[in-house]
Amino acid sequence: MATTTLGRRGNAAPVPARSPRRRRGLVALLFLSPWLVGFGLFFAYPLLATVYFSFQRYDLFSLEPVGLLNYRYFLRDEAAWTAIRNTLWLVAVMVPLRVAFGLGIAQLITRLKAGAGFFRTVFYLPSLVPLVAGTLGFVYLLNPASGPVAAALSAIGLPSPDWFGDPAWAKPGLTLLALWSVGDLMVIFLAALLDVPKQLYEAAALDGAGAWQQFAHITLPVIRPVLMFAAVTGVIQTLQYFTQAMVAARVASGGTDSAGTVFVPGYPDQSTLTFPEWLFHQGFRDFAMGYACVLALILFAVSMVFTLILLRQFRGIEEEA
Repeated sequence: MATTTLGRRGNAAPVPARSPRRRRGLVALLFLSPWLVGFGLFFAYPLLATVYFSFQRYDLFSLEPVGLLNYRYFLRDEAAWTAIRNTLWLVAVMVPLRVAFGLGIAQLITRLKAGAGFFRTVFYLPSLVPLVAGTLGFVYLLNPASGPVAAALSAIGLPSPDWFGDPAWAKPGLTLLALWSVGDLMVIFLAALLDVPKQLYEAAALDGAGAWQQFAHITLPVIRPVLMFAAVTGVIQTLQYFTQAMVAARVASGGTDSAGTVFVPGYPDQSTLTFPEWLFHQGFRDFAMGYACVLALILFAVSMVFTLILLRQFRGIEEEA
């Protein structure tokens, strides 16, 4: 439908009306505007600023363009590569163990005839403990000199390793801490398992399928989207692993930030040094903000690559199924 107006010679000139599609687009844009503003202010602008500062020597007070100097320094930064190896170790070991442990606990709870609510609460409570408090308690419990775990092992004639004082045991100690607080994944897997149709299990049992066959051919395919969610979020969280490693290293080493001294993360022998820790140390301890921006961009890129690889792998599995 169109309206008309009179031109200079009195002739009627058609004026096109605003199309319904355009109006719908404007309405959609209006509803999306809060998200677009948030995306621009809290993601796009910080990302572009990080890229800009990565080419600068920036100490919060002065800017000096240095080109690719920060990126070249990263290639020969041994501490950064140590942090990368430690972080990848945590991704390769901690994430699969957390997923498997959380799924196993959820599977056991679904088979309980009585007391399921009690055990669900018991396993979930550790995930509510603040990260710093939980890490402090864990370091105390595993202390080889005065911890109750060492005392219990000694009572039965077993040695207790120096969990957070020996480089060979530091990362396994952090992994045990992660498994202790697996209640968040357990609740997610429990909800997914309870949604699996029971008729499928009954039909499989009539066909002679055992417990493992039912788990492999019914449970896993049905809860595959939840497994994908747990794996992707677990990888992203582990790539950003910071608080537990920092607190455990600080407490185990007895280090403090007294006058004239600065605590260097990674005790013992850089075995707990993670990539986010080194990023924090460079940016907020050494005030090398330009180099810290390089580390932040690398962390962002690696997280994106891991996420895309996992999503593609799960998509391929679903297409084959």
